[in-house]
Amino acid sequence: MNTSSAGRTTIVGVMLSAIVALAGCTSIGPKTIPRDRFDYSAAVSDSWKEQMLLNIVKVRYADAPVFLDIASVINSYSLESDFSVGGALQSPLTPAAQNANTFSLGAAGKYVDTPTITYNPLTGDKFNKSLMQPLPPSAIFSFIQAGWSAEFLLRGCVQAVNGMYNRLGMGEDAHPADPDFVRLVQVIARVQQEGGLGMRMERDTDGDIAMLFFRKRNTERSAADIAEVQRLLGIDSTVGEFNVVYGMMPKEKNEIAILTRSMIEIMLELSSFIDVPAAHAAEQRVFPAIAGQGTAGSLKPLIRVRSDTNRPQDAFVAVRYRDHWFSIDDRDLYSKRTFSFLMFLFTLTETGGTPGVPVVTVPVH
Repeated sequence: MNTSSAGRTTIVGVMLSAIVALAGCTSIGPKTIPRDRFDYSAAVSDSWKEQMLLNIVKVRYADAPVFLDIASVINSYSLESDFSVGGALQSPLTPAAQNANTFSLGAAGKYVDTPTITYNPLTGDKFNKSLMQPLPPSAIFSFIQAGWSAEFLLRGCVQAVNGMYNRLGMGEDAHPADPDFVRLVQVIARVQQEGGLGMRMERDTDGDIAMLFFRKRNTERSAADIAEVQRLLGIDSTVGEFNVVYGMMPKEKNEIAILTRSMIEIMLELSSFIDVPAAHAAEQRVFPAIAGQGTAGSLKPLIRVRSDTNRPQDAFVAVRYRDHWFSIDDRDLYSKRTFSFLMFLFTLTETGGTPGVPVVTVPVH
């Protein structure tokens, strides 16, 4: 075998090996699961956070919030390969005939990734139930019983308790919280930390009813805190359990009336803590917020949302709106907790029926 024929043999062998390897990749589905699951999960999480923050910013600017739910994510892959071999050999009678020998080898491959993502806008009855209806009082105390901060839940999700008003950050009726409400939040948070709050659920024809009671603790501070909570609420200390109802004022001595907020009201309250550009406030492009931003007393702001003309470098979540970047600092753990709980709370309020989802037919390649 001469040098040229040996070279051709080597090239042919390499190309045939490549074709065999390409043709052997007959199944790519299992290999895509780890990548797709984590990549799509991260993308959905980031877009969900950005959508929520953008809507909080928009309500501060009197803009309508818009929510799009991701109904389904379907990914279709196809891998196609093709190869061809051809040649013509002449009888080596003359030296010129040897140069007439021809050999051809061809290969082609195609990889296609076609994701199909469907969205459902939050509208109609589902919008009303998710955003406009007040949270049930039993849900507030269920979260407290589960260990969520009573301070945050009362400040963020409640408008009044037994006639004591919470802070209202925006609007014509904006006002700071009643001193007794601030004191109630502070003391009931200590009672929760001391394990002095107890609750059980009862069910009747109107739904779940929360029955609140106080656990007696063998410490002077715990007993004093429970006594102060009872005094602030104006309830009878001799009553063992208290029925938590929705309303402004209780009708019975064993009731605690809670006027809860809807999701849109919670978003409006949180939007009052946004550090809006001074020019936007001066030009009345945004709802004005009460001075001081924070609730009266020693309570700090529920959330801190910054604004800047440049994209922040270390943000938990950031969105661009009206040529400004609005963000939550990744080092602000309190604001991150508030924001994450708001997203969690939003999923629990989605009580509307699931609309018809488009039927997607995915071809198999």
